[in-house]
Amino acid sequence: MNLKKEMYEIEDSLKQEIENISHYIFMNPELGNEEFKSSKYLINVLEKYGFIIEKNYCGMPTAFRGEINKGSGPTIAFLAEYDALPGYGAAKKPGHACGHNWIAASTCGAAIVLSKLINKINGNIVIIGTPAEETTGGKVPMVEKGIFNDIDIVLQMHLEGQNNVACSTLAIDCIKFQFRGKASHASSHPEEGINALDAINLMYAGIGCLRQHITKDARIHGIITYGGAAPNTVPDFTECKFHIRAGKRKYLDELTQKVINIAKGAALMTGTSVSYEKFENSFDELKNLPSLQDIMVKNLKEVGIDNIITSGEGASGSSDIGNVSQICPTMYTEIALDIPEKCFVHDEAFLKYVDSDEAYDKLHKSIKAMCGVALDIFTSDSLLDKIKKEFKNIK
Repeated sequence: MNLKKEMYEIEDSLKQEIENISHYIFMNPELGNEEFKSSKYLINVLEKYGFIIEKNYCGMPTAFRGEINKGSGPTIAFLAEYDALPGYGAAKKPGHACGHNWIAASTCGAAIVLSKLINKINGNIVIIGTPAEETTGGKVPMVEKGIFNDIDIVLQMHLEGQNNVACSTLAIDCIKFQFRGKASHASSHPEEGINALDAINLMYAGIGCLRQHITKDARIHGIITYGGAAPNTVPDFTECKFHIRAGKRKYLDELTQKVINIAKGAALMTGTSVSYEKFENSFDELKNLPSLQDIMVKNLKEVGIDNIITSGEGASGSSDIGNVSQICPTMYTEIALDIPEKCFVHDEAFLKYVDSDEAYDKLHKSIKAMCGVALDIFTSDSLLDKIKKEFKNIK
């Protein structure tokens, strides 16, 4: 039997197991670094299919790494995400409006399907559970600890508004600024005060002027997290948080320094002092590889997914998978749902669709496409070398 046809049949036979993964994670939403139920469930399923699991991976309690090894061929890794977002419904509870339940099911499902073919391929299958993509970015410390250095190819898919193999993600720095002044009565002795809120207002004004002179892919957006205790007291402490983004890390480093300089200038103008630090990990931009994109497009079409974007279009958000793509060849793909209303990931309305029959249909097709890419690489004598050569040239 043709190996890819056999893979399709294996995936068909595992449909219920795979859908159960999506449904369980969806029904048990947990915020980043708190995904204890989700990670335990995924580990139990993977162990049932013979994966050797390392728990508490990289010192993160909800991270894990599973492997099935066979021979000296390529090592292909699938990255599972399973953290939810906060603030949905009347009770403002966590929910999987970004579809990470679907990501967990698709990546674990692909790893399980390929494990059934391990005796017919020369290679290694890795599944890595990566916590807190929405916040601190669990992949970042993994990259820093070198855990992707032995991985040849990384595969992951994400629900979005289009089918896209040329996704763009922006590099991001997340900086918290704290200003300290001197409190006084705002009416009786205003001249005695040093206003830390004025410093933030001047910082916002400075950033507003800077926005006129940044590249069109760049973004600067923030909030005031603490503005003072009472209107009749000159605030002696204030705090704000900013996300600073750009299409390339090199330019982002320059832009972040400009924002820091604006904060320093605001402190100088008001007589306050300022301190700053990163409050979340920095993400790098996603590197795309045409050779991997071509293989993915072929496999998507083979399972019935068409209307695929193959060239970068516009700016995007940010993800820690960008850091992974700087280290090893990464194929990150967006998959669209055919749904009756216009809504996108993170919208509350999207919760109606991420664990639906339509999501399951795309789930199974996506698993088959990812497994198809893996089989193409496992069974070719030259494909991996071509991808690695291209990756080296792009770096």
